[in-house]
Amino acid sequence: MVNRLEPLVCFSHLRWDFVYQRPQHVMTRIAKHRPVFYYEEPHFGASKSEVAVRTEGNVRIASPHVAGGPGAATLPIQRQLLDGFLARQDARDALLWYYTPLALEFSRHLDAPRVYDCMDELSAFKGAADTTAGLERELLSESVLVFTGGRSLYQAKRRLHPNVYCFPSAVDARHFAPASRAEPPELRTVGRPRLVFFGVIDERLDTKFVEGLARELPEWQVLLIGPTVKIDASTLPRADNLHYLGMRPYESLPAFLEHSDIALLPFALNDATRFISPTKTLEYLAARKPVISTPIADVVDPYGLKGLVQISSTALEAAAVARALITTKPSATWHAAVDAVLSSTSWDATVIEMERLIEAALGAELEAAG
Repeated sequence: MVNRLEPLVCFSHLRWDFVYQRPQHVMTRIAKHRPVFYYEEPHFGASKSEVAVRTEGNVRIASPHVAGGPGAATLPIQRQLLDGFLARQDARDALLWYYTPLALEFSRHLDAPRVYDCMDELSAFKGAADTTAGLERELLSESVLVFTGGRSLYQAKRRLHPNVYCFPSAVDARHFAPASRAEPPELRTVGRPRLVFFGVIDERLDTKFVEGLARELPEWQVLLIGPTVKIDASTLPRADNLHYLGMRPYESLPAFLEHSDIALLPFALNDATRFISPTKTLEYLAARKPVISTPIADVVDPYGLKGLVQISSTALEAAAVARALITTKPSATWHAAVDAVLSSTSWDATVIEMERLIEAALGAELEAAG
């Protein structure tokens, strides 16, 4: 286990209170062993430059507010805010953990070991800064370790750094396991059968697929749970059986799953989804729900190839699969295969192995320096 007293500062492009995913899972577990500071991307346009700090469980969340806009002009302010925060927290010798290469712009001056947990190909996302790819190359060159959030990302990064390790999205299986939960009030007037998706609704969602599925299955209800970002909500498909329920807390997601019939991964095939490894795949399976997905590489292999997830390229195909799934219960063989996957993909085990690799890498670095 790593040194319990050595703090860690995590730079993330995701707000802590946004959709609960990889950064929150990893950091809450690391925080059981040492101080963790989750440093969010700056809020620009503030009346005063300062860092607001709050505590969520064992994690301290830092939200920098910058008087000014993004860009080179405010980078000195961002560096000063970070330096002042680290000094106040006695964390100037912290391990630096990155989810976003953009944070390097205001933290590259820090003389500390860096870990890059690459959960997405951010340069391919809608609205990505032109500097993202270049900053990632710099971060790769400066990091002692690189983790990737899926196999496709691992294949893309493995030749760019000598110490790249693949840690696909994992799961807290107990959180999602069936447990006779009460039906969410929002669903009491929504009929059955129900198809459900939860996650961020952005350019990665295949809106034509969703629209076609609702049209092909007019007696079914399609639930879309999550915030809409980076796209105009008015452009989303509308139908009487399409329900946009907005973002819901992580704690409430198992109930929505439990009171639905089939789970969806309706992702478009585009640059933004080329490397994704959806966290929700295992969460759906932990809830023992049949899953229908578009042919996303990291879903097809391994989940599609193992028969755990049904792959459909079109809404017409998906509708036929849904009709077949609703008439049969998952087999004992399917449940056994799900059990086998879940037993080897916990977030707890993932973080333990990450910490072991960090300890080894930092020890090797100290030995080389000495």
